[in-house]
Amino acid sequence: MAWFLFSGRRFLLLLLLLLLLLFWPPGASRIIGGRDAPEGAWPWQASIQFLGTHFCGGTIISTKWIVSAAHSCLRRKPKEGLWHSSFLTVLVGITMLSKPGPQSQRRGVKNVIIHENYDFNSSNNDVALLMLKSPLVFTNYIQPCCVPMSMNHQVALNLSNCFITGWGSINYKGGAVDMLQEAELELIETFRCNQRHWYNGLITENMLCAGMLSGGVDTCQGDSGSPLQCYSEKDDRYYLIGVTSFGENCGHAHRPGVYSKTSAFGKWLAENQLKDRASSHRLFCSLLLVPIFAALTLF
Repeated sequence: MAWFLFSGRRFLLLLLLLLLLLFWPPGASRIIGGRDAPEGAWPWQASIQFLGTHFCGGTIISTKWIVSAAHSCLRRKPKEGLWHSSFLTVLVGITMLSKPGPQSQRRGVKNVIIHENYDFNSSNNDVALLMLKSPLVFTNYIQPCCVPMSMNHQVALNLSNCFITGWGSINYKGGAVDMLQEAELELIETFRCNQRHWYNGLITENMLCAGMLSGGVDTCQGDSGSPLQCYSEKDDRYYLIGVTSFGENCGHAHRPGVYSKTSAFGKWLAENQLKDRASSHRLFCSLLLVPIFAALTLF
């Protein structure tokens, strides 16, 4: 009798374990349709942290500047103002949030600049710059991402192999994950994204859509401000072409992720960086080459 009870309990335990494996959300909180990113693969990825906790992403574009989304830097709505820069830090050179490692660097934030024409309701001009208190030291694990200077420049780059990266969640109500995620996706034409059963005209000339037509690959909560980067065969390097802005839920068909189009903000980014002469000599692209392990993610 005792043996029967023991076997029954073990059976129930195994059954419960099997059910958990079958129905537990895969990866529990990460980029939808993504995978763990190799260490050092995306050396411009930044974690913007509030009181030491990750809350949005960003991209290194020079030794003292991080580009992110305007809505990420606001408390909730514009009338509530910006998060005070003294509460913010930027952590770079990492893959795991919980284990930064000796190659990581943390910097305080001196100033936050959101686009003066940012519209909270439409998400138009959803871009921001964070000035660091002290410059980053570029290494194999920490490098800037190039930014297209204009829309014509972006077209000439012959871009392919687009990736999203971040520490965001797997579902609409999920939290950030520990391991940096990456996912390859496709750029979706604005005319398609603006169709009635998609975003019905909400996509402006300052935005772009990216994902899969059937859904399943997308950024989500915690990814706001993180990069959409595409590889230029012409220049043999990645370019930051989008800043994660918004979407409807996460990973739904006909509701791809929407990104602020960096090529539409080339002049704005340059002018604001030039306000700080210390970083003006390193606008957009460092002379450092993109490390080989970043390019290897193409294969």
